[in-house]
Amino acid sequence: VQLQASGGGLVQAGASLRLSCAPSEGTFNPSTYARAWFRQAPGKGREFVAAITWLGGNPYYPDSVKGRFTISKDNAKNTMYLYADSLEPADTAIYYCAAKRTKTGNIRSEGAYDYWGPGTQVTVSS
Repeated sequence: VQLQASGGGLVQAGASLRLSCAPSEGTFNPSTYARAWFRQAPGKGREFVAAITWLGGNPYYPDSVKGRFTISKDNAKNTMYLYADSLEPADTAIYYCAAKRTKTGNIRSEGAYDYWGPGTQVTVSS
């Protein structure tokens, strides 16, 4: 199963974007624990952006995006969203969505996730 992220684009600093993520085929089983957004800027490693537990809806953010980004989900549509407000040039990256099947592992760590997608490009101009 692959996750499909969409909604990226080229925007000016201060603008907003809404990213979406859904499975490209099939659906996850009910035991899916959480989904998350990571990003990777050119020449840098993959960075945790946000995560949400699929049943409880508990959100997790790093300090770098707290207060500007909001993660949400629609269980009926099997879709996760990332509302990115007050975008800055430093937010420029490929944004990936991921899913983890169990509670095992750090929810903020990319190594804990089982499914990934190809990502969507977000470019913020100054």
